[in-house]
Amino acid sequence: MLSMISSLVAPFWILLGPLAVVALMTRVISGIVKLRRISLNGKVVLITGASSGIGESVAAEFYRRGAKVILSSRRQSELNRVMESLINSEQSDAYPPAILIMDVSDLDSIPAKVEEAYRIHGRIDIVVNSAGVLSRAEVIESSLSVYQEVMQVNYFGVVALTMAVLPRMIQNKRGHIVAISSVQGRMAIPRRSAYAASKHAVVAFMDSLRAEVADAGIYVTSIHPGYVKTNIAHVSLTAQGDAYGQEDPNIEQGIISFLGR
Repeated sequence: MLSMISSLVAPFWILLGPLAVVALMTRVISGIVKLRRISLNGKVVLITGASSGIGESVAAEFYRRGAKVILSSRRQSELNRVMESLINSEQSDAYPPAILIMDVSDLDSIPAKVEEAYRIHGRIDIVVNSAGVLSRAEVIESSLSVYQEVMQVNYFGVVALTMAVLPRMIQNKRGHIVAISSVQGRMAIPRRSAYAASKHAVVAFMDSLRAEVADAGIYVTSIHPGYVKTNIAHVSLTAQGDAYGQEDPNIEQGIISFLGR
């Protein structure tokens, strides 16, 4: 059923991209959850890239809905800030959020980090792959190392994390794997060849995975947001791999995250 729903709604992600990635994502998951007659309350959700942007907003929404949130990224200080923000959000009946320091570009470290995550609550019900890096440069001027770095984070990080959690999910006959792709995972624009390629790869991976685990009780969802107002432009990579360090007018005019809803 999910495969059919995904194929039907995919074109609408392209049209509606900037209209509410966080709210739409949680509604998609909630809709699937309702079909199974359970709630998100008490579900263990591991979120990468939770220290800022979409990942932070996704964490806030799951926390609000009663999930046991595991916040993950490379930056301890920012994760501490997000955790304190959640705790201070007046959700009196919420489960305390947990922190997992993990660099998804360090592929060899991911299996051990996932085991660490399992030790927190004993299981992982939902994984949200939100960690990502943007690049902006024409092909002719770009270094191959930039393509490698973008693919390492945006694609191979998703693959490695999925491979680490999948065996237990299949064994338990339940689980949900989510990837925050992009509208550029469906269509490409100039000066985003590395980023668009990585997001296309993620979409293809998720489509294949969805077909493979459709009978195993595992749900697989790709989200394709348009422009969302985050700091991703400032830390995006130039042709030679340096930080761009500037604002992007399109991103600045994008949807504002739903923190504080």
